[in-house]
Parts: sequence; C-alpha cells; structure tokens
Amino acid sequence: MEYNTQKKKLILPEYGRNIQKMVDYLLTIEDREERTRAAKTVIDVMGNLYPHLRDVPDFRHKLWDHLAIMAEFKLDIDSPYPLPSPAQLQEKPEKLPYSTHQIKYKHYGKLVEKLIDKIKELEDPEQKRALIVLTANHMKKSFLTWNKDSVEDEQIYNDINTLCGYTIILPEGMTLSNPKDLLQKKSKPSSNKPMNKNYQKNNNNNKGNNNRQFYKKNG
Repeated sequence: MEYNTQKKKLILPEYGRNIQKMVDYLLTIEDREERTRAAKTVIDVMGNLYPHLRDVPDFRHKLWDHLAIMAEFKLDIDSPYPLPSPAQLQEKPEKLPYSTHQIKYKHYGKLVEKLIDKIKELEDPEQKRALIVLTANHMKKSFLTWNKDSVEDEQIYNDINTLCGYTIILPEGMTLSNPKDLLQKKSKPSSNKPMNKNYQKNNNNNKGNNNRQFYKKNG
C-alpha cells in the first residue's frame, strides 16, 4: 500500500490529488489549442468543488491563478486572465500603519478618551450632562472589569478630570451605578425550565383519576 506521505507533496492540498494529476497531464499535451481546451475543463472541475462560487468573476480569476500555481508556472495556454508570476507570490504585504497613540489609562481604553474629547466640544448642557454620566459609568465598569474590588466614585471623577486636562463641573446630584448592576450579566430566558413540582403532581393525579373512571365505566 502506498501512503500519501510517500507521494509527491501537493502544491494546493485543498483541491486534492486527482486535480493535481489533471494539471500534471496538461503539461504533457503538446498541442497548444488542445491544452487550452483541457485547461478550461480542469477549471470547470475545480469550480465544481465550490458550486456556490463557480460563476463569480473574481472567483474564476482565482481558479486560473491556482491552475498556474499547481502547474508551477510551466503551463503555456491562452488564459482569459493574466497569469501570476512566481515573483508576485513571493512579494511581502505592505506593513499596516499601526497607531502609535499612547493611552493614558489603558484599563479605560481609547473609547473613553474619545468620549471625553466629545464632552469638551459639547455646548448643550443636557447633552453634556448625559454624556458625562454615560462616560463615568462606562469608566467604572471598565475599572471593575480589571479590578474586582469596589472602586470609589471619587476615583472615577478624578480620572475624568485628569484625562480632560481641567476640572469638569459634574452634574448636581450625580451618582454612578452600583458595581453589582454594572457587572451583572443578563441571563437569557430558558425554554427548558424544570416543570413545577406541584403542577407535575396534580397532572399525575388527574391522569390516575381519569384511568380509574375509564375502568369503572367500562369494567
């Protein structure tokens, strides 16, 4: 018995060994027109592996690219798309421009800094009050996520002022949510609740009474 580990390594394993054998056979066809027709047939077979994407233009372009890769770029055919080159496959992607912004309090995150910047811009007192309360409660929740011990509201107020750069006039009578309310997870209602014991007992009694009445009537 010949194991797959003893066979030639597949270039694109997701297509399987039979597809690779078809591609290898294409390289043995001497007539260019016949080779092109055979290549189109192989593309159709490859597309059958993904029927929901077979007729998408971009997907068919990808199939032709994969055909060239499996043929190790040795396939001379009339392709409907420009075939890739080995150099293109070896190109490294461009580096992403990662943000170098330093967050002052990492346990609050970047969102809190954006909210405080928005607070500075607001002029409407009602909107400003609502956003301050929202931001403070969010900061308290974030603080408790990393530190399960209770945090004083005064600590949150001080951190807001530090991030803002000046003292924010807090809304009169402002109180933050209770830590238990902030961290409490809402449980989804379960449809498989256990049957009430009294209901189950009464239901069994009713079944017993109905059975006795049936046998008494038909006895």
